[in-house]
Amino acid sequence: MSGYKNDRRNTGWDEPKPTLETSSIKFNPTDLDPELFNGIALNTAKTLAATGREQNKSTQIRRFYDELLMWEAKVTQNPEKFGEYLPFIRMLNAKAAYAEGRKHVDNNFTAFMQHCLQQVTDDKTLRIFKLFFEAMLGFYKLEKKD
Repeated sequence: MSGYKNDRRNTGWDEPKPTLETSSIKFNPTDLDPELFNGIALNTAKTLAATGREQNKSTQIRRFYDELLMWEAKVTQNPEKFGEYLPFIRMLNAKAAYAEGRKHVDNNFTAFMQHCLQQVTDDKTLRIFKLFFEAMLGFYKLEKKD
């Protein structure tokens, strides 16, 4: 025990589980849901926007999108290097966890990143993730209003 009053390690208190429904977010290039960049992106944006004022700010989420854009551009220029880039692309999970630990994003955003990055297996799925993130960001800006 550390002696701090707010030490939650042994109190049985758990963080609330993410409420984001990710089962419909699928990046299958041969069978894309027609609603992926519309209704599914909108629902994702609504869930991510329904947070406290200090979490999931559009500028914070935009940083993740910008890094995803950078990796997608590198893969587009050198598709043969996708395997070399994938560990660094998936490192976005660790960056999301760090941002959640600092209370910049909530656990729904971390769950979103984990679910999406897990599906990135080649240049096509990376592009679909980028497009989905882009669509979600468009709806998010309307929903969050920060």
